[in-house]
Amino acid sequence: MHIFLLEDDDAIAIGLKYSLENEGYQVTVARTVKDAMKAISENAFLFYILDLTLPDGSGYDVCKKIKTMGDYPVIFLTVLDDEVNVVMGLDLGADDYITKPFRVKELLARIKSVLRRYSKETMDGIIRYRELEVNTNTAKVYKRGEEIELTAMEYRLLLILLNNKGIVLSRNNLLENIWDVDGNFVNDNTLTVYVKRLRNKIEDAPMCPAYIKTVRGKGYIVEHES
Repeated sequence: MHIFLLEDDDAIAIGLKYSLENEGYQVTVARTVKDAMKAISENAFLFYILDLTLPDGSGYDVCKKIKTMGDYPVIFLTVLDDEVNVVMGLDLGADDYITKPFRVKELLARIKSVLRRYSKETMDGIIRYRELEVNTNTAKVYKRGEEIELTAMEYRLLLILLNNKGIVLSRNNLLENIWDVDGNFVNDNTLTVYVKRLRNKIEDAPMCPAYIKTVRGKGYIVEHES
């Protein structure tokens, strides 16, 4: 899973990146609000850890941007352990906060707790997008009420795209998150084949796709519903 970390203290940023990567997470670090806004606009992250006080602004501003893109988990790092700041962060949609200084084990426990909560919410629900309905309990996909037979790879690809609506996913983003039945990452040519097969199954007109759109030179996007 790809985590985005916004932290301007080099020692904390380096230490957290090292610890999170040791736990198997992929981590991208930004140290300013400006760099954070650029990174989250260009990449797909599944979890956000945001420092509250930054040299050019606040983690609140970044959280607002994230929540316009989708319901992604957010944890705030803060030295401002007072009710007003905590309530403001939670009101913006943050899932948790942790006060500096903190132990890395505590942060890891908070991350896992938030992920369990999101996992439960996802499994209890159904993803609907236009005429598609994805039942994440049964891993079945329907269009206009009729089941669409997808392979495991096609299903994973569709889920990644639907969970990142409004974000252009580069081919590298997708290649980092999908793998074949043997657990091996797929190559670029194979990705092209799977995108084509998925389009053939879910699109009314695969040559003029309404669901999975190509952004020339950048990647693919499932747009927000208007």
